[in-house]
Amino acid sequence: MIRGIATGLDEGRTTHLMEELCREAAAFRFDVAPNPCVGAALFAGDREVARGFHRFWGGPHAEVEALAAAAGSDVAPELWDLLVVTLEPCSSRGKTGPCVDAILAAGIPRVVVGALDPNPRHRGAGLERLRAGGVEVVLLEGTAPIERVAPHFARWTSSDRLRRPRPWTIAKWAQTRSGQLTPPDDVGEGRWISTAASLEEVAVLRGRVDAIVSGVGTVLADDPRFTVRPPGAVDAAPLRVVLDSCLRTPPDAALFRGPAPGEGAGAVHLLSLAGVGAARALDLEAAGASVHGLQGTESGGHVSLSAVEAWLWDAGVRRVLVEAGPTLLRAWLDAGAVDQVRVFTGAVNGGRGLSMGEWLGSAILDGRQERECGEDAVLEGFPRPV
Repeated sequence: MIRGIATGLDEGRTTHLMEELCREAAAFRFDVAPNPCVGAALFAGDREVARGFHRFWGGPHAEVEALAAAAGSDVAPELWDLLVVTLEPCSSRGKTGPCVDAILAAGIPRVVVGALDPNPRHRGAGLERLRAGGVEVVLLEGTAPIERVAPHFARWTSSDRLRRPRPWTIAKWAQTRSGQLTPPDDVGEGRWISTAASLEEVAVLRGRVDAIVSGVGTVLADDPRFTVRPPGAVDAAPLRVVLDSCLRTPPDAALFRGPAPGEGAGAVHLLSLAGVGAARALDLEAAGASVHGLQGTESGGHVSLSAVEAWLWDAGVRRVLVEAGPTLLRAWLDAGAVDQVRVFTGAVNGGRGLSMGEWLGSAILDGRQERECGEDAVLEGFPRPV
């Protein structure tokens, strides 16, 4: 029971508040993943002063956003006496500082938490830190179960994922109505499917991942740059990683051109089969690439996907965006290595090349959401593990 923990805020009201915060926080699930969906509310007596949510990966956590919003209110900080948060405040530094430090610095005397951190490495540590700092902490278990609020985070912190870590992988592609990734020759210069609004959304997404991964086939066909442009965070440009088993990337590829004014470009890494093309590797390194030889598949024709994932993890990559053609996309999806998809379908009929329609037609997507971006239809979801 938490009756009396703050004037007018009893257990029933708090449980209802938890439900509201969970529902509102879940709206940001695709932007925060693999991080959890979290909501927080700050009170002064029985008055709710501010709410906060974890809105995007790498951004402020819910507790910090609530404190910042409260700082702009007409309620003096010394009156803030209760923080209600759906998940145990973090106690370690990641993309941001520990939330427990922000709570202690604000001098909030009471905290109500809806669920413990499911990660055994951190579970309970946040509450211990708060209690050690003199904060009264109440855990209302069952009011914000992580399996319901953020099932993707439960997968991310599962024992199997912790034992064999790999980056959170988002597969993004633009397709025509028939599922082709390349439009007819007379549409978008035979290259572009998405509208300007979708391209801006992708720019934002690129600025919120650690790496963009593609295949050499895409490099040869489209000569892409994989840079970040406004409104994306150009100062947070991700690594640009190309799976190029036999080092076919041309040294004069657009990848190696310097960024334009106001544009962000991450370092270029080519992942090839070990021992392939030493002279070619020197030419590509002179052009600006870092070349890494990896283990191949059993057939020996391509770099191993598991070796790629291990290299990315060792390079510090935790959130990766796969922007590739249908062959590499299907390989990644069929291997069960994709955690999240974002598919833009343009108002374009026909197209060229393999269709992703078959995969989409049979896929089971948890947390599925369909929306519009300009004239494009957008489908998002978390592919259910196979």
